[in-house]
Amino acid sequence: MAHALIIGAGVIGCATAYELAKSGWQVTVVDKAPEAGYGSTSNSSAVIRINYSVYESCALAYEGWNYWSNWADYVKLDEGRPLAIYHETGNLVIKSDSNGYLENVMAMMDQIGCAYTQVATADLGTYLPGADPQRYAPAKRPEDDGFCEPTGGEIAGAVHFAQAGYVNDPKLAAQNLQWAAEAHGATFRFRTKVEAIETANGRVSGLRLDDGTVLAGDVVVNVGGPWSAGLNRMAGVTEGMTVHTRANRQEVAYIAGPVNMDYRKDGIIVADADTEIYLRPDPVGICIGSTDPQCDERIWVDDPDQVDTRFTDEWTTIVMRAAQRLPELRIPGQASGVVAMYDVSDDWLPIYDKSDLPGFYMACGSSGNQFKNAPVAGKIMAKIIGECEAGHDHDADPVRFHLEHIDREISLGTYSRKRAINTESSFSVMG
Repeated sequence: MAHALIIGAGVIGCATAYELAKSGWQVTVVDKAPEAGYGSTSNSSAVIRINYSVYESCALAYEGWNYWSNWADYVKLDEGRPLAIYHETGNLVIKSDSNGYLENVMAMMDQIGCAYTQVATADLGTYLPGADPQRYAPAKRPEDDGFCEPTGGEIAGAVHFAQAGYVNDPKLAAQNLQWAAEAHGATFRFRTKVEAIETANGRVSGLRLDDGTVLAGDVVVNVGGPWSAGLNRMAGVTEGMTVHTRANRQEVAYIAGPVNMDYRKDGIIVADADTEIYLRPDPVGICIGSTDPQCDERIWVDDPDQVDTRFTDEWTTIVMRAAQRLPELRIPGQASGVVAMYDVSDDWLPIYDKSDLPGFYMACGSSGNQFKNAPVAGKIMAKIIGECEAGHDHDADPVRFHLEHIDREISLGTYSRKRAINTESSFSVMG
């Protein structure tokens, strides 16, 4: 039986383990964290939405929605095991010049068969009670003149997607996939750090761990999240890549919702390209994140082990931007939420691919906008690995992948490490 070694027990690493184990591979997952889903996954906003800037990602997300909507059927765990829960709330996406007033997104929804509803500006309050319809773009910094002041006129409406929501516990979702993989024979080794990628006869042969142990394997899969770039350097595969990844520091706020509504119960997902924030219901009230406007400095982390987890004025800025759209939102004096690291590629689209080192594969550049695609990403990696190990030249003839729930086929060359930078991307967490 062929042996796959997976580095990283986040939600995509665990999904890959599950799919490979189901396909008949012997699977060992190693992670330096104490449990599955401990790092970027546990800090994910866990939003499930369909809209992206690129057709293939829209198709993946719509396919992925089918798995989250039927999570118990997918993971098939024994009765009594706790399950992550998907809450369907709908997703309101504000039209803006920066997203082309969603014309391209609606065209892609028509292609994949996903329903949506256009929302007139006057009807915004039906979905988001008390929302201020004024236009605030372009985003500014607090030190800029006109910060948080209207810039004239109203937004051009929105698009509502009924098939969207969030997962209540992203770490538990990863653990569900771990347990599902273990039921098919996979093993997990936590508190285990990889010191070297072993090679023999021109291909990967295993992993050397920090305790000196060498795990022999036929393939190695890098799903290391913010550490993936370092693992690629360790494997010596970065020179063969035209798209690379870096760790990006982000702050996300969790605060009480607006006083005019119970956002925990009645709130929806909101992606607001005008105020440059996204919103999600949360047990404490509301989760607020940034959609990375051009005026904000992007903080890149060279050493993910040394990231500063203290809140900065970024937290206050994103909450104040949210209060533009929700004037009943109260800004607390004490910051609360998470400081997280995203594993980001040059065009903010993931790399699901082989490498120039035979037997070394990668699922990276996926943090920030790929949680929702994890079940499909696991299947994609199993497909690429199976085809390449059987002799297929994925670089010359990219593997095609059938999305069974929505009955569409995509080229996995979209996520190649050798692709040209995808200019259709939003170059932000929106993907």
